[in-house]
Parts: sequence; structure tokens; C-alpha cells
Amino acid sequence: MINKEITENFYQIADMLDILGVPFKPQAYRRAAAVLESLSEDVSKIYKSRGQRGLDEIPGIGKNLSKKIVEYIETGKISKLDELRKQVPGDLVRIMNIKGIGPKKVKRIYNELKISTVDEFRKACEEHKIAKLKGFGPKTEDIIFKGLSNLEERRFLLGDALPIAEEIVEKLRAHAKRIEIAGSIRRRKKTNGDIDILAVAPPGIMDEFAKLGDVIVKGEKKTSIMTKLGIQVDLRVVKEDEFGSALQYFTGSKSHNIKLREIAIRKGMKLNEYGLFRGRERIAGRTEEEIYKNLGLQYIPPELRENTGEIEAAEKGKIPKLVERIFGDTHVHTKWSDGKNTIEEMAKKAIELGYEYIVITDHWALPIAHGLNETRIKKQIEEIEKLNKKFERDGFRIFSGVEANITESGVDVPNDILKELDFPIAAIHSKFGTNVTERLKAAIENPYIMAIAHPTGRIIFKRDPMEFDKEKIFEIAARNGVFMEINASPDRLDLNGPNVRLAKSFGVKFVIGSDAHSEKMMDTMLGVYTARRGWAERKDVVNASGLKDFEKMIERMKK
Repeated sequence: MINKEITENFYQIADMLDILGVPFKPQAYRRAAAVLESLSEDVSKIYKSRGQRGLDEIPGIGKNLSKKIVEYIETGKISKLDELRKQVPGDLVRIMNIKGIGPKKVKRIYNELKISTVDEFRKACEEHKIAKLKGFGPKTEDIIFKGLSNLEERRFLLGDALPIAEEIVEKLRAHAKRIEIAGSIRRRKKTNGDIDILAVAPPGIMDEFAKLGDVIVKGEKKTSIMTKLGIQVDLRVVKEDEFGSALQYFTGSKSHNIKLREIAIRKGMKLNEYGLFRGRERIAGRTEEEIYKNLGLQYIPPELRENTGEIEAAEKGKIPKLVERIFGDTHVHTKWSDGKNTIEEMAKKAIELGYEYIVITDHWALPIAHGLNETRIKKQIEEIEKLNKKFERDGFRIFSGVEANITESGVDVPNDILKELDFPIAAIHSKFGTNVTERLKAAIENPYIMAIAHPTGRIIFKRDPMEFDKEKIFEIAARNGVFMEINASPDRLDLNGPNVRLAKSFGVKFVIGSDAHSEKMMDTMLGVYTARRGWAERKDVVNASGLKDFEKMIERMKK
């Protein structure tokens, strides 16, 4: 949808206005961007059917910003952004987005040191000029220096890159005999530098592909384009009897492929993107499955191809059958706190997605999230009970819950409230560097908390994971029967794959929750991919089972 492109433009405008010190307007652009992110309908379709008035009626947009949406729909750009780019020097917007560095600090460094590019900022750090500025110091300088290294290669969230890749593949499918996404996106890594697509197709597919972005280079076998979001997409056309080996090769990872080539050499063969050869004879290449089979290996799912033991497991036939789907969402927010939709709307969306249940986990007492209190949560429970009577005929159930805060003194929801809820969860939302292990331990040992949400607290590109004794916490969670969440929000994916695998080794069970604050956010269930990257099977994931099993699990935990 075009919504994502306009959202990126609005966020950039807000950032530049911040650097220029313009009051109020940055917040308006960010609010509008957040609205567009959660909007399930394409704004170009709204404009086509109802004109600018239809855009004006979207909450949080208004006439001024709707004009800019119209401008982008009609021209593919926003002139305000072009104007600001002339006023904001060099790489300041990129640098401003380094964790811990905001517009005021960036503006001060620019004004006092007269520097504006990444290279100039790095040199200033190396010469300790930033640390000498009043109010900065060595710690801030170190944050900037470390953050600059992450700016060298632009990375995109899986939640942004995957839908684009899937959309391109669908548009090209009619022009190809075989076509698949490859690269790190196929391995479902949390971030990706570009998009790789492989196809078996006639030359004409390159003309169709070139229509989908700005052409960087065009050839018969490889064409590269740049999308409006700035993601490079490479399309390679290969022969049909090479497709499997090319898909395996371009999926990676590099270290996984090196290990496979070593196995091939030991067996007197050669493996490359064109096939598996014994001498000049190609003995496999049409499919990935025949590549692995002829190497004496069990087929390895793409999510596991990181050379972290999967090849050794495949040699022994011990690759697990990875979890494939969930039957309910255990982390959903509504208008009762900071969500965009009602409980009923979120339930209907869940039914549309094929779920059998959801857990409503609105925030407790967080002012920024319009958090619940004792009076309001009791009213919410009453609403859930009424809705369950309505949805009973659909075989669907809404479970009551809450997302409690783990403070320094424990879980902040009273136990007499927690025990009335079906599935309360808890998470750390502040003071991320303070007594984390002890706080998590206290929450896990609370008799009514059933799961720890986004356990490490990371936000990709924005906040590093909290430091705590993972082995200790996972052992305590397993012993107390408290689940660890795999948070499916694209900017969290927390726990990550390695931590899922570590927790599983202690016997921890998991829940996968979208952390959705709108209907649209329920669409992309990336948490299943993260669970697979952690070697999780269906038996490891509580909500990978249907409603009856989930109900029985809650009954057992309540006893």
C-alpha cells in the first residue's frame, strides 16, 4: 500500500522540523504517520472513491496534511519534504535517529562544530571534540560513535521488507514459471539490507519488473530496482534445472553455504549456484530438497540456515518439525488503553485471520498509554463476558488479561485483580537498566502472572536489549511454568531466535503475541518465524494449539 511510503515521508518531515526547532508541527506529522501505519485501507483508494474529503475525515489527518497525501498520490512526492531537505544539512536526520541522540543534541553539535556528515561526526568523536561540549561528555560521545557504525549499511525491518518482496513476487508470478524470495528475508532475519528474488522466466519478465521501481541496472539475467522506500530489489533469472541450487545459494547464510560446500568436497562433489556436480555431471539442482538429499542431509528449513548446529542435526536426521502457525493471539491492545480499535473489532479481525481466541492485554496504570485501573478493568471484564456470548456460536473466545508493569517493587497490578483475569502478562516498561534480573524473577514468581512480555525489552534500531541473567530467568520460568513471550511486533521480535533456543533448552514454553494496537497490526505474525529461528516446535508454543487446549492450560494454571 501507498500508506507506508507516505508514512516514511511524514516521519522524515517531522525529524527535519525537529532539527530546525519548529514547535508543534513535528508532533502533528508523527500523529498522522502513526494513523496511516495502523490504517487498514489504502489511502489512494479512499481518495479515488471519496476525494480529499474522505482523507480529511480520517482521525488525526485534517485538511493540511490531507493535501500532502493528495500531492503524493498524484505526483509521487511531497514538496514540503524537498524544501526541508535543502534546509537540513548533510546526514543530520540519519544521525538524529541514533539511539540516545535527539534533534536538540544534533542541532547543537552542528551549530557549535559546524559538521553535518557521518564522516565529520565520526572524526569529531575520534578527536573527542563532542565530549568536550557542555552537557555531552564521553558517554554521549561513545553512544554517537557506536551508533555511526550502524548507519553505514541501511537496514530495513523484516516487517517492512517482507510485504514488499511478497507484493513484487505476486505481481511477477504470471510472468514466471517459478519465482521465490531468497536472501536473508527468506531466512526471516529481523533486518535486511535488500531484497533478492529468483525466477525461471522468459526475458520479458525484466520489462515487467522494471515498472515496479527506479531501475539501477537492467540485464537479461539480473535487474536491480530501487523502491520508493529506498529498498534495492534484485531479480535474477536462472535456468529451471539450476533453480533449486540457485535458491539454496542465494538464501544463505554464507557460513551455512561454506559448510555445505565442504561436505560436497569430502564426498567428491562440487556445489555452487548452478548445481551439485560429480565431475562434469550435474546430479542435483532443480530443487533444494535434492541438493540436501544428495549431500546426505535432511532438508533444512531456511530459518535455521545460520551454521549454528543445523547441519550436524541434519546429518543425524534430527531437524525438528518447526511450528507453523498459531491458533490465537495472546497480546492484543484496544481502545481501553492505547489501542485504535474496540474489543469487538479486534475479535472480528482475529476470526478473519482464522484464530480461535485472543487475549485482551491492555496496559495497566501507564499514563502515556491511558492505562487501566481497578474500576475500568472490571467494566472491561463485563464487556468481554457479553461479547463471548455473542461469539460463542463462532467457536471463538475472548480471554481477559492485562499487561502489568514490572516495577522495582514488583508487579503493579493488585493480586486480587490478577486472579480474576484469564491470562495476565507482565513486562518491564521503564528503568531498563535497573535490577532487571531481580524484577523479572519477582514477576515470574507472582502466582497469577502467566507470561513475560517482550522479555529483553529491545526495540530494533532504537533500544538495546536489557542485560540480565538469562539462564537464571529461563530456569525460574520453566520451574514456575511461566511462559516467555515471542513478541511479534516487527520492531521487537523479542525474544529473538537464539534466546528462544536458549530458553527452550531450559524447558521454557512460549506464547506468540502480536502486541497489536490496531486491526492492521494483527496481519503480520512475524513471531512464528522468530519461533522457527529458535528451533521451536508446536509443542513448545502454547498458542500453537486450538481453543480447547488453551482453555485446559488456563484451568491447570489456575489450580
